[in-house]
Amino acid sequence: MQLIPTGEAGKPRSQFPPVFVGETEIPETDIAREMQHHPAEELSEAWHNAARSLVIRELLLRRADELDISPALDEEVRVAAVIEKLEVPEPDEAACERFFAANPARFRSPTLLAVSHILLAAAPDDLEMRFEQETLAKAILSQLLDNPGRFTELARQHSACESRHQGGSLGQISRGQTVDEFERKVMHMQPGLAAELVESRFGYHIVRVDQRIEGEPLPYEHVRHQIRHYLMESVTRRALRQSLQVLAMAYGVSGVDLELPESPLMQ
Repeated sequence: MQLIPTGEAGKPRSQFPPVFVGETEIPETDIAREMQHHPAEELSEAWHNAARSLVIRELLLRRADELDISPALDEEVRVAAVIEKLEVPEPDEAACERFFAANPARFRSPTLLAVSHILLAAAPDDLEMRFEQETLAKAILSQLLDNPGRFTELARQHSACESRHQGGSLGQISRGQTVDEFERKVMHMQPGLAAELVESRFGYHIVRVDQRIEGEPLPYEHVRHQIRHYLMESVTRRALRQSLQVLAMAYGVSGVDLELPESPLMQ
């Protein structure tokens, strides 16, 4: 990933605007180093997120100076101390109950699926192999649609996954246990053999859902602490955003906007 292309006489020439907090410029080398913590599809997005993170840190460290938080402390500790000093009202029980009542779909036990698959493997950048494996996967799927009982046999014969030794069975899975592109398709499937292939970074999957157990609504008592934590973080985020706006006006910020990410609280 190239952030700073070389200009005349070997001097760095940034493709992005300089970033300042007051009269202090955030070094391009620091932004480039910070980018590893902010992966994104576009270079410009990764750069902007990294620059914003460093600007926020600089503003909070200046606020730490204002609050006489010892500069001998680690920077992370000083930043955390500033956030802890924000005046944030704690959500009461009524607010938690209202949030629970307004968001019933958020508070359910996880849906569980027993899944089997046949993986025709191909590297993401090997287009020729991916075409060949997709063609083979479609041929195998066609056989299975005619004769589903051959799934175990064909899994052992063709699958590149270790699950082939169990006839393709992945066991019981829930959200967060497989790669995103596989999960997005499979978690919405009903029991039975899927009529279409599922493509992932690993190749092409022929998928059969052997069992589906829907999640059940959770009682309020089981999630009240989770709700309180979420609402507390939400209120803290608003207070932090307001504080950063005040600090940005006081010190001056240029080259980047300060819109805070949704999650986590600080990046």
